[in-house]
Amino acid sequence: MTRPSPTISALRHYAVTRTLFAPTTLARAIDKLGFVQADPIRAPARAQDLTLRHRVRDYRAGDLERAYPRLAIEEDFFVNYGFVPRKVHALMHPRTARKAWPNSRRDKADAVLEFVRAQGVAHPRDVDAHFQHGKARNWFGGSSNASTQLLDEMHYRGLVRIAARQGGVRLYAAREITPPPIDVQRAMDALVSVIVKKYAPLPERSLAELIARLRGGAPQWANQTRAALDRARAFYPSTEIDGVRWFWPTKDSPFATTARDSPESVCLLAPFDPLVWDRRRFELFWGWAYRFEAYVPSTKRVRGYYALPLLWRDEVIGWGNLSMIDNRLNAELGYVKGAPPRGAAFKRALDDELQRFEQFLGRN
Repeated sequence: MTRPSPTISALRHYAVTRTLFAPTTLARAIDKLGFVQADPIRAPARAQDLTLRHRVRDYRAGDLERAYPRLAIEEDFFVNYGFVPRKVHALMHPRTARKAWPNSRRDKADAVLEFVRAQGVAHPRDVDAHFQHGKARNWFGGSSNASTQLLDEMHYRGLVRIAARQGGVRLYAAREITPPPIDVQRAMDALVSVIVKKYAPLPERSLAELIARLRGGAPQWANQTRAALDRARAFYPSTEIDGVRWFWPTKDSPFATTARDSPESVCLLAPFDPLVWDRRRFELFWGWAYRFEAYVPSTKRVRGYYALPLLWRDEVIGWGNLSMIDNRLNAELGYVKGAPPRGAAFKRALDDELQRFEQFLGRN
């Protein structure tokens, strides 16, 4: 049997089908994804919930936060901030921050860690009330509690972990120190494997950029990223299409199926969903530029504050801005071609997706 020729359309279909796998349990979905990017904006739900709703059976907004204390996962920085299985979390620790603390900062952290250990689980306001650290300038120029900033730094360094959230606020517990890996190269390759499995198929440039981002998750091995990229290029299967080299996991067969197999379904995706996260790949697949505009001045927005890419079959054909008004879902949709696809199949699929979205938000 002749192997199908590698084409962008086949690669695009492969990306859709492997990324939007059959819904499973919350624990299995996170394990399969390897990393779920988080974002605090709720419009009308947080990015992590929007990502998981397609991949977890009967998922409702906030389920991740409610189930978190019972799951073998951690909030942590990987290539971005989010949630990772503990086995991935352990690969990045003990973490050595790029900027060393002065002795005075270290002394404060030691005192806070002792307090957190005594509390078991500590709310930042309790830490602030006990130590009265005052206010400090944050990274975006505003002011926040110095205790909260110190806890964030301690969390990044692996001294404390996020035990739960209360009203969206992180609650902290002391974290047991992870022993260093016996083989750093194997640890780095395992982290690269998480990247490839989550974001495949990957253009070569995107693969390089994501591996470089491991400097955030594992800054102590920043000098290992170039060698890790070279090993990945040699290890993972790849092909070149229109001058771009693409990589995917070793056991996958990206050209085994075609777009004819695509289900007639609509999905409204999170801006950080693995299917659309790589804007370079997005343009190669769908021929138009999608941008996240929440932090763009309102006068310069093209598609809206929190536009969700709209997937129909294996094509992203537009976007939607969704909100709850008077306890009803309001959907403002836009289309790259100016109008929705013709026919009853798309309208039926869109209605089904909007109904699923209402259920996800808690309206039955």
